[in-house]
Amino acid sequence: MTKRDYYEILGVSRSATEVEIKSAYRKLALKYHPDRNPGDETAEDKFKEATEAYEVLKDPQKRQMYDQYGHAGLEQGAGFGGFSGGFGFDLSDALRAFMRDFGAGGSIFDEMFGMGGRSSRRQRRARGEDLRIRIELTLEEIASGVEKSIKVKRMVRCEECGGSGLAVGSSRKTCPQCRGAGQVRRVSRTFLGTIQQVMTCDRCRGSGEIIAEPCKVCHGEGRVRGESTVKLKIPPGVTSGNYMTVDNMGNVAPNNGQPGDLVAVFEEIEHDIFTRHGDDIMCELPVSFTTAALGGTVTVPTLEGTSELKIPAGTQPGKLLRMRGKGIPHLHRSGRGDQLVQVVVWVPTKLSAKDKQLLKSLEKSESFKPPKANKSFFQKLRETLGV
Repeated sequence: MTKRDYYEILGVSRSATEVEIKSAYRKLALKYHPDRNPGDETAEDKFKEATEAYEVLKDPQKRQMYDQYGHAGLEQGAGFGGFSGGFGFDLSDALRAFMRDFGAGGSIFDEMFGMGGRSSRRQRRARGEDLRIRIELTLEEIASGVEKSIKVKRMVRCEECGGSGLAVGSSRKTCPQCRGAGQVRRVSRTFLGTIQQVMTCDRCRGSGEIIAEPCKVCHGEGRVRGESTVKLKIPPGVTSGNYMTVDNMGNVAPNNGQPGDLVAVFEEIEHDIFTRHGDDIMCELPVSFTTAALGGTVTVPTLEGTSELKIPAGTQPGKLLRMRGKGIPHLHRSGRGDQLVQVVVWVPTKLSAKDKQLLKSLEKSESFKPPKANKSFFQKLRETLGV
């Protein structure tokens, strides 16, 4: 199914500012939020669609990729760099994004339900912390793509209690402080009059329930320290700063909450031979004086082994020779960069008597005499001006 234009969905221009995008999304989210439209699948789809558009356009890198390549650019770059795709939100993803940017405090729920948002907030499970790891990659791995197995230390669900935090055979009890409401009212008197505030209950943390008999393994938290193995399939062409997001592999939230995500950030290891310039790579190639003068074929190191390179006769020191298609694959399109080879003429430091005699005889030839230096720009300017 063809996706609608994200700017059209939010009703903003392509030059809209971040504030305008956020404001437009907020209005749509309030209008189509599932809690305000229970059982309305059309409203739910519009809520997810608006959230997807907001998640792309609020992020400068994702927005740039979308502006340049459209939906196809996001799909090709799914999970990498600032161009993480993987959209087609389910409802929980959309609600989580909405709560992340608009869920703090009670004002957003007051707009939607008055005080009716309390039960909805209690039912929605907390989300654990995201984890960030660094993945070092060699230039060879970047050129070919690589699959890595990474061990990640994270908070995992307690097996003893299944994440509930309850001792075996026990159950949760209604919080005596808020009496199950998850919130408490506090009245304070000021010179302006009496002010009534509704605050999250600090004893049950808004859940409305407490654990009377905590699990002996996790001490009522519902999670313990553990370790997981994550397999990352890294495509060719990434660069330092690109990243991959692995859903649900961050820390699990307490009390049967949802896990956060794992963010793997790529870092390129400096290479002994090659330097990278975008998707091109460059290296220096020492050649003998005779090869530079007469020409010939030499063996050149590449990221995939070695390759033959033809040196034209009369090649000067510093000359760049291009080996097409021997660089880094492009991340978001087909093809790959080139390998640039800079010729370095090697001058011998130790000569035999026979070598010296041979070079002295060659030195007398006109072919071995360098051309006269050209006049500099300033010399020509002086002559023109007559000074």
